[in-house]
Amino acid sequence: MNTLAGAAPMSHIRQYYALTKPRVIQLIVFCALIGMLLAVPGLPTLAQVQRALLASVGIWLVAAAAAAFNCLVEHNIDARMKRTAWRPTAKGELSDAQALTFSAALCALGSWLLYAWVNPLTMWLTFATFIGYAVIYTVVLKPLTPQNIVIGGASGAMPPVLGWAAMRGDVGPEALLLFLIIFLWTPPHFWALALYRVEDYRKSGLPMLPVTHGNAFTRLQVFLYTLILFAGCLMPFLMGMSSWLYLAAAVGLCGAFCVYGFRLWRNYSDALARRTFRFSLIHLSGLFAALLLDHYLLMPR
Repeated sequence: MNTLAGAAPMSHIRQYYALTKPRVIQLIVFCALIGMLLAVPGLPTLAQVQRALLASVGIWLVAAAAAAFNCLVEHNIDARMKRTAWRPTAKGELSDAQALTFSAALCALGSWLLYAWVNPLTMWLTFATFIGYAVIYTVVLKPLTPQNIVIGGASGAMPPVLGWAAMRGDVGPEALLLFLIIFLWTPPHFWALALYRVEDYRKSGLPMLPVTHGNAFTRLQVFLYTLILFAGCLMPFLMGMSSWLYLAAAVGLCGAFCVYGFRLWRNYSDALARRTFRFSLIHLSGLFAALLLDHYLLMPR
């Protein structure tokens, strides 16, 4: 009896945790942390480390709130898609009221933490990102236009800007370059997924690009965006934000992404689309890791 009684609450906790889309949130916090570290010349002081930790927690809370709100709004759509049918809101394990209360609590707690312990600018930028993703993208853009991921990608590109603002109290041109990279990275990353999940999106009724414009057109868009992304990823070097270490990593990673995009365009398979999607995650993580190494090892102070 005691074992069963103890198991039920843990199951409920896991249901709420699943609403936060943990893997997505990890990438968001990672990108925000990169922005924080790049905003500080040299090694951070203890006070700056403490501020970065508080900012990371606050950003995590608000991003998790946006993810939970997304699950709430899209529970009927999620139930029709194999990729998302397991979510607690899609299965009816958590009610709309429970998901909404959970989202509101996380957003309020994260916003308070950022306002009180980091700075008001970071709080307002993070809250604006919440509105951009949870309302403008999820409620308005996603069901309305196949360009939803392009326009809505602005919200997903905000984490390094939030991190920079947390440490500097402003939004510098370097932060905007990081924003640009993620903004250009999002379409080929997401459309590679949409290509091999096209039947899921067809069932959902969402106007995703492979559904509205077909496989061939989407493949071409993926390839073209990898080329544009290549150019965008050179900007930190050209603007003096980084040196040759980052440049070498950017050329290698972006060149490989372009090869994936070209192969996907010319010789499509679901397996290749999956590999392209997975490589896109390696690309962004590797790019930002190289930028960070460059910042600490080679850039003059």
